[in-house]
Amino acid sequence: MVEAAYKAQAIWAKASQEQVDRVCEAMAKAAFAAAERLGRMASEETGYGVPEHKKLKNEFASMRVWESIKNIKTVGVVRHDPATRVYEIAWPMGVVAALTPSTNPTSTTINKILISVKARNGVVVAPHPSAAKCCAEAASLMAQAAVQAGAPEGLVQCMSQVSLAGTNELMSHRHTAVILATGGSPMVRAAHSQGKPAYGVGPGNVPVYVDRSADLEKAARYIVASKAFDFSVICATEQAVIADRPIAARLEQLMKSEGAFFMDETQTQAMRQTLFHAARGSGVSEAIGQDQVPRPDSSRPLRALP
Repeated sequence: MVEAAYKAQAIWAKASQEQVDRVCEAMAKAAFAAAERLGRMASEETGYGVPEHKKLKNEFASMRVWESIKNIKTVGVVRHDPATRVYEIAWPMGVVAALTPSTNPTSTTINKILISVKARNGVVVAPHPSAAKCCAEAASLMAQAAVQAGAPEGLVQCMSQVSLAGTNELMSHRHTAVILATGGSPMVRAAHSQGKPAYGVGPGNVPVYVDRSADLEKAARYIVASKAFDFSVICATEQAVIADRPIAARLEQLMKSEGAFFMDETQTQAMRQTLFHAARGSGVSEAIGQDQVPRPDSSRPLRALP
């Protein structure tokens, strides 16, 4: 796949800005049209999140991302400073290795393909093993749209049989020029250990600080909506709220009115035993991105607190 993308990218590197933008727009529209189907596939294959929310993420990663980058020049002279007589000329990196996570598989695939091709790169997607089918489908429909719009065959690739050895081979291949790694900490560390340019995004643990000067109604609404969205699998989801003391009680009431639940110590301990392995402190994988989790001592489901 890297060899095929490398050959196609050698052709694509000579594309005009008009050609680049035509191909990227076609890919964005194709992904947007399939947003619902891809969201459903992602949820069914991984078992994570809410299909309707994954649809929204796919729509954002396709047309909203495209709208944000479509006017950016990526061909030829992109900036000139007459005072310093400095010209900035855009040039592609080559082949991008795009590693994608299980929590946001199709939307991350869409985004990485778009930004790679916009900069006249080839791209090979390496999905998480639990999301290989939905990522391959997203990449396939974008690749087809790209070719139909004038891109060379082979520019967009996606691994369908995923393994650690295969992903390492992709990252270390001599024609892989840059790595975009989104996923767990070990994968991000591996990407940054290849001796080539790499952008790594690992797990998030996001706190939100609410000051006394904040719009409390809006803050409460946004915090609760963010935490609930796609069953909280997004790295940027707020995981802790730090409230300025004078407004803390009011913020709590407003968050409750939005559907938040504040647990007492007994409830917290029960949730801790349900959601985490006592011996090693790690999370119970079956509980990630779910609205129900199994009881530790039973096959009957336990509905998680809101």
